[in-house]
Amino acid sequence: MGIPVEVPGLDTIVPVIPDGHIVVIESGADGVKSFLSRRLAKTALRAGRSVTFIASRDGPELSQSLLIGNDLPPTRGDGLRVEERDSLVGWQDVDSLRGVLVVDSFSFLALNLPPSQLSELLRRLRRLGHAQGLTVILATDRGMADERSESILGHLSDGWIQFLSKEGPEGLIRYLRVPKWSDGTLVDRNIYYEYDGKRLAIDLRRRVL
Repeated sequence: MGIPVEVPGLDTIVPVIPDGHIVVIESGADGVKSFLSRRLAKTALRAGRSVTFIASRDGPELSQSLLIGNDLPPTRGDGLRVEERDSLVGWQDVDSLRGVLVVDSFSFLALNLPPSQLSELLRRLRRLGHAQGLTVILATDRGMADERSESILGHLSDGWIQFLSKEGPEGLIRYLRVPKWSDGTLVDRNIYYEYDGKRLAIDLRRRVL
């Protein structure tokens, strides 16, 4: 079944997050990674999926935004569990997860995990994906993880969506890339986007960056 990507334009590139997969959503400081991960969580809730959402802050506000946010119709809250954590060190209830797991600020929460523990955590999540169909969405901050941890995350994930930006002659240029996807499909060109904190707009026109 998977989780439909209900963002016009982006859904032509990545139409669905497959069940049982680990997908990384990466961006800088503009918050687009959190926007997309929360939208996917809300889509899953509307479809009757159970969702565990782990974040580093704003748990009560997050619960309300997932249930009553303006971008999609309201949904019931009986399938939602929101948990605030300062770290993933000592996280014990991984094996009880079902449905969809979303971890916002994953790179921050995993800062104190040694590479061996990060690898073991991701392998446990992969086993749950294969055995129970658990879908995992990890929102990460670009540049926060060290090179070894980022390599582990890239190797053990099934898909990676990168929201990038650079300065151009007319100001900041925002674009996304998909360097890894489970079916082998890669987006080998820059897809331009705009994000204003409330709306993600994708521009599929081909342009030179």
